[in-house]
Amino acid sequence: MWDILEVTHEGTNDVKRARKRALIQEYELFRMQKEETISDVQKRFSHIVNHLMSLGKNFDKEELNIKILKSLDRSWQPKVTAISESKDLTSMTTTSLFGKLREHELEINRLVVQESEDKHNKGIALKAANQKRQQDSNDNDENTMSLLLRKFSKFLKKNKGQSSKRYNSKKLNDFNSNKYTCYNCGE
Repeated sequence: MWDILEVTHEGTNDVKRARKRALIQEYELFRMQKEETISDVQKRFSHIVNHLMSLGKNFDKEELNIKILKSLDRSWQPKVTAISESKDLTSMTTTSLFGKLREHELEINRLVVQESEDKHNKGIALKAANQKRQQDSNDNDENTMSLLLRKFSKFLKKNKGQSSKRYNSKKLNDFNSNKYTCYNCGE
């Protein structure tokens, strides 16, 4: 009965070897994925390492720490360099390493939030300034238009009687039937 339970839950030796090879390959190809947090990386990494240890694979602290640091993407490179140079990777546990990385991630997120708030506040100030300029421009346009209208009204009032007299008198004086000839008949 024990053998049946063991094979059912753990598999045969061939199944164990195949799972071990698959997990080793997954361990070797382990990389931080885009948009993945350090907590997610830690969960995936711990899952792989724990399964490998249950299948008899042994790791030392330094090997695990180096693997974690090398699996991080390019944006983490400054922190990776700082940890590598300042800490002894042989004595540091993977838990404390992930703690340092999570602390750095929280600081980065705080800075990103602060920058976005600053950018948002600047955007509001620019919008208000632009609206003020538009209002000033509209006021200037209205003032110019009203000034033009007033001057034109004055011009019309001033020249109302004179322009009609000039036009009528000129037309009457200019119209002389003797000066004009008809193209059809020649008269």
